[in-house]
Formats: sequence, C-alpha cells, structure tokens
Amino acid sequence: MNKTFEEAEDLITAIADALDEAELQHVDVVLCPPAVYLELATDIAEESIFAVGAQNVYPADSGAFTGEVSPSMLSSIGVEYCIVGHSERRKYFNENDEFLARKVDSVLASNIIPIFCCGEVLHEREAGRHFELIKSQLNNSLFHLTVEDFRAVVIAYEPVWAIGTGITASPEQAQEMHAFIRNLVMTRYGQEAADEVIILYGGSCTAKNAKELFSQPDVDGGLIGGASLKSEEFINIVLSA
Repeated sequence: MNKTFEEAEDLITAIADALDEAELQHVDVVLCPPAVYLELATDIAEESIFAVGAQNVYPADSGAFTGEVSPSMLSSIGVEYCIVGHSERRKYFNENDEFLARKVDSVLASNIIPIFCCGEVLHEREAGRHFELIKSQLNNSLFHLTVEDFRAVVIAYEPVWAIGTGITASPEQAQEMHAFIRNLVMTRYGQEAADEVIILYGGSCTAKNAKELFSQPDVDGGLIGGASLKSEEFINIVLSA
C-alpha cells in the first residue's frame, strides 16, 4: 500500500522503459500494484513486456461484498495474475487456509494465475515446525487442485521472519525450503509437475542478494516487496534473474 497515483504512474513508466531496453530472455516480470492502479498498469503493459497482477481478490464473482474486487473484475481489465495468501493478508486480515483455497479456485475459474504464498514466522522456525507448517498450507489450500489446474499455479515461499526486517534467509535456507516444496509437489502431482512449477523467494530480496538467491537450483525468481518501490533497484533484481 504505497504511492499516490502520480507516483505510481512514474514508477510503472520508469520500470516499463527500463524493461524495454533490457532485452530480457527467459524472464517473466509481473507488476502487482494496489487495486486502484491496476488499470493504469494494464494500459502501460500493452506497450511493454510485463504482465499485471493484483495484490488481493475476493472469492466471488459478484454480490453484497462492499469494497471487495472479484476475479471477473480483474480479468475484465487485463489482469493476468493475483497474489493469494500473502503473509500480511494472513496476519492482519485473518485469512485462513480454507478461505485461501476458495481464492485459488475463484481466480483459476477466471483464467487468472494465482501466486500462492506460504511461509513461517520466526517462532515456528525456531521451534522446528517450518517444514510441517509449509506442508499444511500447501495441502489445505493448493493440493485439492487437479494436476491440470495446478500447472497454472505459481508458488512463493515467504520466510515471514525475513520480510521487512532486513534479515534474509541464506541462499542455503531458501534452497532447502524450495527443494522441500518441489518434493511435496512431486509426491502429489508427479515429477513433470514438480519440474515445471515456478517457486519464487519472497523475503527481503534486494539487488545485492538477488543473484546469489536466484542461482540456487530450486529458486526460480523473487516475489519482491519494498525493493520494488524504486525502479532502479527493481530492474537490477530483474537483471539478476
């Protein structure tokens, strides 16, 4: 929840201009601005190479849900992705696994790709429960999908203890969890689905540490937070992919 309209327009335009000059290969870029700037972003995206995602959605196509935004509304303005289960939605808005499963189903029904977030807080990691927790989140919110629907899903691992703290999971910690997630996918959906699934790292990823994080065999990219608010920093992360 950042930027006025003018600031958002300047940021998105600066990113678009830099991406157009970067001549990227094999790198997908998705910008996920606040809902009020989504149409601005999709308009700019028409002349650039990035896609647009929403930060949130309500799992119904219409109805008496004042203030909410539906998957069909997002789809109608060209939104292709939607973040589901971000740690802040879980923490501040009490979104549980069952509700997130409904969100996943609803965006897939509108042909929107869910970027499904999972992750543990510090006390869960310190108690050695982080693997158990991630397995539970995936089982409860994603693994009800058919293999065909699952192939459209992107997973983002968020070590919540590393978000906004300046603390970053080490490349080895990130790789360990990403490999664990990929193995869970393999057990549920098979080797081909596990090889294909995109697993992003989301926890204080910056231009300084992105290259080392992205070099890990099971880290396919980043879910970038604060560093995306500065175009140069964000572009340098993209160039590290």
